[in-house]
Amino acid sequence: MSTEDPEEATMVTRLLNSIRTLTASLRPRRIRPIVPPVTVTDANDREVQIRQYSESDRNSLVTMYDDFDPTQRAQGVPPRSVEAIREWLSDALDGIHVVAAVNNKIVGHIGFVPDGTGRHELLIFVHPDYQQAGIGSDLIAAGLGHAEQAGVTYVWLSVEKRKRYQQQFYNRAGFSLVNSSGMTYRMSRLL
Repeated sequence: MSTEDPEEATMVTRLLNSIRTLTASLRPRRIRPIVPPVTVTDANDREVQIRQYSESDRNSLVTMYDDFDPTQRAQGVPPRSVEAIREWLSDALDGIHVVAAVNNKIVGHIGFVPDGTGRHELLIFVHPDYQQAGIGSDLIAAGLGHAEQAGVTYVWLSVEKRKRYQQQFYNRAGFSLVNSSGMTYRMSRLL
């Protein structure tokens, strides 16, 4: 940029800075690991506490999963009945877990379940009434931070091929596509 007029140069610089700011705001925000506990405010102005799971959270977690409509279940989880949810959680709660709570009500859960190969399968759910408010992004950030601190080194998940928005979400959290299998993609990342 070569110009003799300082006023013109200042306007051009301001315009370029505005374009850079606009471009940055349009680019999806990268999700970076953080270590819980943390308190955040979601897009609906609710205060959300994100912390390690404790055994005393189990009943509230079952209630959260029971609230899912059958159309909101992915790959058979969460199961449909309270008894099946309790049985599923008996196995799924091995490993490292973080929950999100609003007014002491569990509204989100992320878990890193050992798969027997030294790797961990990721599961993440946000209560239907709390979705699309940023809780999932904060929950995955805190979950990844806690898992890394606990010594987890490799995390993978399966996501349905037709759910592009979920693939983009996991990509923002550092997951990459590993392979395709039937109706799902496998994504993974190192911590």
